[in-house]
Amino acid sequence: MSDFESLGLRSGIWQGVLRRDAAPGRLVLVHMGSRLAEAHATEEPGGGWRIAAAIPPERLSDGVQSFLLVEDQGAEGEAPQPGAQRLGSLTLIAGELLDDDLRAELTLMRAELELVKKELRRLAAAVAG
Repeated sequence: MSDFESLGLRSGIWQGVLRRDAAPGRLVLVHMGSRLAEAHATEEPGGGWRIAAAIPPERLSDGVQSFLLVEDQGAEGEAPQPGAQRLGSLTLIAGELLDDDLRAELTLMRAELELVKKELRRLAAAVAG
């Protein structure tokens, strides 16, 4: 289980808190298997580390985009090392094309909920009768 807690995305900066005493190693933002940028860690007064990673605007587009925050002991500018520890992930969904997908998922969930309700009513009737 990761000791990283995501605080979400605001103004293009993904922030979180890393709850540990020791300073983190190099923090790298990864998208589609490639290194995007280094994330910055700032020590918090009450303990832990505030993590900030800028999401490059050119990486935002229609569809689903997943960004990973990994920690390793590599040098700045290098690709993440094999065995880098995954601390967290951020998934962004954008675009008109997704409206249909989301509506279809919602319709499917409603149908499944109706099925569950029907079965619960049937079981309740069988127990009561």
